[in-house]
Amino acid sequence: NFCFQFSLDLTKIKTFWFLVLLLCSGVEKIGFLNLWARSGKGLSAVSVKKMGWSLENPDGDVETKKATVSPAAEDYGQEAIEAIRAGKVIAVPTDTLYGFACDACSAEAVNRIYEIKGRKHTSPLAICVGDVHDIKHYAVTDHLPLGLLDCLLPGPVTLVLRRGESSILEKSLNPGLESIGVRVPDCNFIRVIARGSRSALALTSANLSGQPSSIDIKDFENLWEHCAYVYDGGILPAGRAGSTVVDLTKLGKYKILRPGSAKEETVAILERHSLLEDGTGA
Repeated sequence: NFCFQFSLDLTKIKTFWFLVLLLCSGVEKIGFLNLWARSGKGLSAVSVKKMGWSLENPDGDVETKKATVSPAAEDYGQEAIEAIRAGKVIAVPTDTLYGFACDACSAEAVNRIYEIKGRKHTSPLAICVGDVHDIKHYAVTDHLPLGLLDCLLPGPVTLVLRRGESSILEKSLNPGLESIGVRVPDCNFIRVIARGSRSALALTSANLSGQPSSIDIKDFENLWEHCAYVYDGGILPAGRAGSTVVDLTKLGKYKILRPGSAKEETVAILERHSLLEDGTGA
């Protein structure tokens, strides 16, 4: 009797640990498994029914194998700010596309973005700041007509400006370039992050270099694993054209470098402030 009982207990222990290992293995859907445990009166079937493995928690986060996906809401702003300060890369919505963002003054984080995208370091990154009045810390603006920046931004426009000697940007960002693309998106979440990080954010589209831009987090799901956090702002309505890029480095001149999603409105504002289109190739 003692030997029989010992054998029975050992079988149950093995069955228990088999279930534990199975449930911890990360299998998302488990079919019908018949696990037979011997008893003194015969065989009894223990069935584990098929389950859709839900990893949602009460806070609205979805834990995945690749990253933590959270709503792009102010409640998650501090979490994102801390990630930026720690030199991490996050994925965030803007007013045009989803983007990868990091501390523009962290060479390591900036290099990480290039690695994630498979992008050549000769392709420059833009920066994002929280408010229009922050731009002057990173680029030269005193040659621009009064009120122009406030008419263009926040909005789906990237302004290419001269960095100038007083720029507090790290020289390692876009080395060799005397200009910098600056964004103030019309998107509260990323602006909260930029303000809280106390630094400019390096910002680029969330996709592999040369691939279509992302208007939904599912568009770059293959890259989630490289981000500390992915913030879901839903499907973005602006389309895949991205921001309108305009060169404002020359006094009294403008040059559209990329039409983007707001070319007509941007040109109208520029010309209303008496800027002329720069038709030169320089």
